[in-house]
Amino acid sequence: MKIAIKDAKNQLGQEVEIRGWSFNARSSGSIAFLQLRDGTGRIQAVVSKNDVSPEAWEAAKSVTIESSVIVRGLIKEDKRSPLGVELAATDVRIVQLAQEYPIGLKEHGVDFLMNYRHLWMRSARQEAILRVRDEIAYGFREFMKDRGFVLTDSPIFTPSACEGTTDLFEVKYFDDKAYLSQSGQLYLEATSAALGKSYCFGPAFRSEKSKTRRHLTEFWMLEAEAQFMEQEENMKLQEGLVMHVVRRVLDRCQDEFRTLERDVTLLAPAAEGNYPRVSYDEAIAKLQQLGSDIKSGDDLGADDETVLTKQYDRPIFVHHYPVEAKAFYMKPDPDQPTRVLNDDLLAPEGYGEVIGGSQRIDDLAILEQRIEQHGLPKDAFDWYLDLRRYGSAPHSGFGIGLERTVAWVCGLEHVRETIPFARMLHRLRP
Repeated sequence: MKIAIKDAKNQLGQEVEIRGWSFNARSSGSIAFLQLRDGTGRIQAVVSKNDVSPEAWEAAKSVTIESSVIVRGLIKEDKRSPLGVELAATDVRIVQLAQEYPIGLKEHGVDFLMNYRHLWMRSARQEAILRVRDEIAYGFREFMKDRGFVLTDSPIFTPSACEGTTDLFEVKYFDDKAYLSQSGQLYLEATSAALGKSYCFGPAFRSEKSKTRRHLTEFWMLEAEAQFMEQEENMKLQEGLVMHVVRRVLDRCQDEFRTLERDVTLLAPAAEGNYPRVSYDEAIAKLQQLGSDIKSGDDLGADDETVLTKQYDRPIFVHHYPVEAKAFYMKPDPDQPTRVLNDDLLAPEGYGEVIGGSQRIDDLAILEQRIEQHGLPKDAFDWYLDLRRYGSAPHSGFGIGLERTVAWVCGLEHVRETIPFARMLHRLRP
């Protein structure tokens, strides 16, 4: 009976077949130990020379790291194993005998490991991160679907910028030029006007020449937009999404967190909600008290976000930024015209911004004025302005970065481990 390793504990006393790879192997006298993985789990196979054929014994002795194998045997209890069982092998067959594996058990530098990212992701730690990423991504979609948002796809090729062209990748588009999308938001404003509530979930591209631990040039982002939703409701939606995702991973990813040695007690407050709300002005004052040289009117940098979030045990909203510090489409607060109806949701433990959201300008004249103030080409936004000409309504939305969320949830030092193949300032391979 062919089984997945994750199901081995339910097959105690049964003869099974496991197909996978040997991530470690050693033999001593008449016994060989094969450490097997199949993408669902890891198990030790014990091969006794007296219990297998001569051909199977020779195969077991010759297995190299990351050889693909088929091993048959009996599932037995082993309380020392993390899985609680091991495989007493009765047959071993090598599918492909791997060459000398470039990643050994010794310590390797990050650059070396990133050069072998296609192999490094087979390690227990990297596998755990990718599984947590999968659960978070599924949780995103589950939450949005349950709340009536319709998945729509925004284009990757765009004729204009969402927030200015300084950090866009320009590409040749037949006889014209285009940009790789930095956000699907403007298009979501159109689809939400058709569907009421819509979201997209796909890659975004930023050509910022940044080498910080939070930045990738290609990353995945879920963006949502809803008509007749104002900023207060928008923030509640964001909080609900993060609570849902954290609860999901705490319920489903305990094995992965043990592999990552993640202190899950630090995640528990985020699952409870009640995220503090700190106005921009309050944040500036608090940062200055904590020794920052930030001035009113400045946007919060990564270091500022780190200092600020370490004062709280759960995510916090920083809201009402100055008009001049934010994008052209954000709606000024009627009660505070110098401030916009927006928020950044900052993750605790110094991880910083994971969500940016705002209420959008719904008045045609004000939006035209803001486009002009930002020096953007009005003709490129003519279709976007149509949304204010034909049935404009109050509407809001947000974007949440998958990789930054994964980095926080997993407790990672750098965002490069959160995606199968990281694209950074000086990394385009593999």
